[in-house]
Amino acid sequence: MNRPETRYAWNGDVSLAYQVVGDGPADLLYLQGYCSNVDMNWESPFLAHFLRGLARHARLIVTDRRGWGCSERFTPGYVPDVDVLTDDIQAVMSAAGSEQASILATYESAIVASLFAAVYPDLTRSLILVDPQVTYLPTDELPWMPTHARWQTQIELVRGTWGTPEWWDFPAGVEGEWFSRYARASVTPGGLAAELGSYLETDVRAVLPSIQVPTLVLVDTDAFYEVLPETGHFVASKIPGARVVEHSSQGGHHFHWYARGDAIVDEVGRFLARIRQEEASFDRVLATVLFTDIVGSTELAAELGDRRWRELVERHHATVRTLLARYRGTEMDTAGDGFFAAFEGPARAVRCALAITDAVRPLGIEVRAGLHTGEVERVDAKVGGLAVSIGARVAALAASSEVLVSQTVRDLMVGSDLVFADRGSHELKGVPGTWRVYVVGQHSND
Repeated sequence: MNRPETRYAWNGDVSLAYQVVGDGPADLLYLQGYCSNVDMNWESPFLAHFLRGLARHARLIVTDRRGWGCSERFTPGYVPDVDVLTDDIQAVMSAAGSEQASILATYESAIVASLFAAVYPDLTRSLILVDPQVTYLPTDELPWMPTHARWQTQIELVRGTWGTPEWWDFPAGVEGEWFSRYARASVTPGGLAAELGSYLETDVRAVLPSIQVPTLVLVDTDAFYEVLPETGHFVASKIPGARVVEHSSQGGHHFHWYARGDAIVDEVGRFLARIRQEEASFDRVLATVLFTDIVGSTELAAELGDRRWRELVERHHATVRTLLARYRGTEMDTAGDGFFAAFEGPARAVRCALAITDAVRPLGIEVRAGLHTGEVERVDAKVGGLAVSIGARVAALAASSEVLVSQTVRDLMVGSDLVFADRGSHELKGVPGTWRVYVVGQHSND
């Protein structure tokens, strides 16, 4: 995988750097905390490996938030409000062509990601928080957070040692040299000190219960300066349905792309896969499918000629559509002289099929019809799946002016005023097993 191209989104006059990596089944927006530079990410074999791992599971959108990396910098005298940063996320998603994305945020980026997920659930497919921070000072719920005095000491340390091994225990060798440059290319000491100062007045705990999207919280069981595992567990406890998973940095470097990188990528992959499976099940509904087609259409078309045949088909289509509307059916497809429709229940579908066979007979044509009830998968405005195939195969067995149904339809209509005559068991092409079918008729009035 080659190094991706850096592009820019715009929120007003502010430019926001982003990259798109891979072409997975859904979008994953990656917000990295503490250090971030979309160009320099790829110079570390560890971070590059981590990002490429994420891109195996999704179309990955990597961005530098405002003030960091290749995005527009801010001066120490101006640190944007969190809601401005949520607007920035929308701008990046729009520029990247993303209508909805899962958001993976690390460390302090969890603040803006949590607010975004709560305010824009339609844009957020899911939320993944790694070692999240949602407030910076001690509270009754988070008594372990650093005191204001300790934060002031940390801010002074940033001012004097940012981008050097004195600020943090850098990796050894070439990776340490890269990390030193990476930190300096991510943010200036004054910018980081100003942002840390603003976070001392930031608290998004109140929005956590409002997050309704699937959420995964990943925590490092080893304490990392001010990023403690207890905070991650607290965050997960406040978000409805959130799941927390622990990993260990194994006594090594705490940034998530080192010792924990592969474990996090695997966990994220499983989480995104579960969401896809759940969403697929949400798009499955119980429906009754109806297939009809004109019997002997080829011979009739040859007999009538093109113009008269076309006029007849148009009258047939108008008749069928009128009856679909009357019985609340939804037209799914029309192929030549056949119709495919779906209904919420079998009774309307069967009565519609009977009405169609009667209504088209005065036109000088006869149709066959087949129906089946089962789970269908909704894709855009269409439905598909095995139930649709079964309905089509049942219709193919019907004779002229017959309405043929599967046993499922018949069993669901026990007690109706219709008669179901057994036509035996049949093998349906491409469908496992044998299927019993029935011809539908009306009760005699005698």
